[in-house]
Amino acid sequence: MNRRLWLDFLRGTAAAFLALGALGVHAQEAPDQLIRRLSAEVFETIKNDKDVQAGDMRKIVSFVDLKIMPHVNFTRMTASAVGRNWRQATPEQQKRLQEEFKGLLVRTYSGALTQVKDQSVSVKPLRANPADAEVIVRSEIIGRGDPIQLDYRMEKTPSGWRIYDLNVLGVWLVETYRTQFAQEISARGIDGLIATLAERNKAAGAVSAKKG
Repeated sequence: MNRRLWLDFLRGTAAAFLALGALGVHAQEAPDQLIRRLSAEVFETIKNDKDVQAGDMRKIVSFVDLKIMPHVNFTRMTASAVGRNWRQATPEQQKRLQEEFKGLLVRTYSGALTQVKDQSVSVKPLRANPADAEVIVRSEIIGRGDPIQLDYRMEKTPSGWRIYDLNVLGVWLVETYRTQFAQEISARGIDGLIATLAERNKAAGAVSAKKG
């Protein structure tokens, strides 16, 4: 997998490796332990699933949506990406923005998973105080070529730690999308941004259907 594919993969994961209400012991996991466990599970599944390796996009999308994306705080991520325009959006517009933004991330991440071969993830020791409610977990993707920086901004919630931003090689995901979204809203308004995201998801879905 070349470096550009990895960048597309990692930026599309804005909330990579996150799950709604992990129960039991998982809900009490430290943030770095959560990233380490989920990373290992994802990479192991990819390497051992012949359908995923063969590029079965329907199965890959389902896997990502159910196993990975629930760990993302999509409300905070979407609101941060939309920026000051979020407050101007109606509740219905905010709902649509979250749905389409999630769809964009799921499709981008799913497409990148088909490129994973023999890479691994190294999670660095967490530098934080036990009382901290927000932390940055730092890691690297190791494989052919230079290691790729991959950091997570995470917040502590009643149901466990959640990711709300992702940093690839010094570039934070939310900041990147905020610039793109602001330009789209300036040109076409909030409904225009929703329409653009919907069009991109529809096009990606059509491609997935052909491959599935």
